[in-house]
Amino acid sequence: MWLNAPDFDHLLRTAQRSAIHLEMRDTYAVPDEAQAVERYRETGESDLDPESEYWRNWAAMVREAAARGVAVRRARIISEPVTLYTRYLHAMTSVNVAVGEDVRWLPRRDASDLALPGNDFWVFDDRAARFNHFTGDGDWADPRTSYTEDPSVVKLCVTAFEAVWERATPHHRYSV
Repeated sequence: MWLNAPDFDHLLRTAQRSAIHLEMRDTYAVPDEAQAVERYRETGESDLDPESEYWRNWAAMVREAAARGVAVRRARIISEPVTLYTRYLHAMTSVNVAVGEDVRWLPRRDASDLALPGNDFWVFDDRAARFNHFTGDGDWADPRTSYTEDPSVVKLCVTAFEAVWERATPHHRYSV
C-alpha cells in the first residue's frame, strides 16, 4: 500500500486534471520558511513577488499546471484566533492565487464533524495521495512523506478535501 513517494515536482508536472492540498496545522516550522516568518513577525511584511527567489519555482510549476488545465486547489483548516504563522500564510496567499491556485480557509470549529486523515496531503488526479509528515514542532519529520495509490485511501482524502472545500471561505473573503 505505501510506496516510495515520487518527487513532488514530478507529480505536479504530470498531473492532468487536479492537484488538491489540505493543510491542517496552525504552525509549520520548516527551515526554508524560517527567515520569511521571522521577517513577517518583525515587520508584518511578506514576499509578494512571484518572481522572487522564494517563489520562483513554485510559481512556475503552478502556472504551468494551470495552463495545462489542472485545477490546483488548497484548503487550510485553521484555529481562531489565528497564530502568527497563519497570519503570515494569509498575507502571502495572494501570490498562490495570482499564479493559479484556488485557496480556501476553514475555521477548525467548523470542521469538528468531518472525517479527516491524520496528516496534510496532496492528491493528484484522484489517483495518488502524498502525505506530508511533520514533527510536533512543525518541522519536517523523517521520513517527510508517504505515498499511496490505494483507491480507498485516495477516496478518503478526496472526500475529506471536498467536505472542507464546500464549507471553507474563499481567500478573497477570509480575513485574519
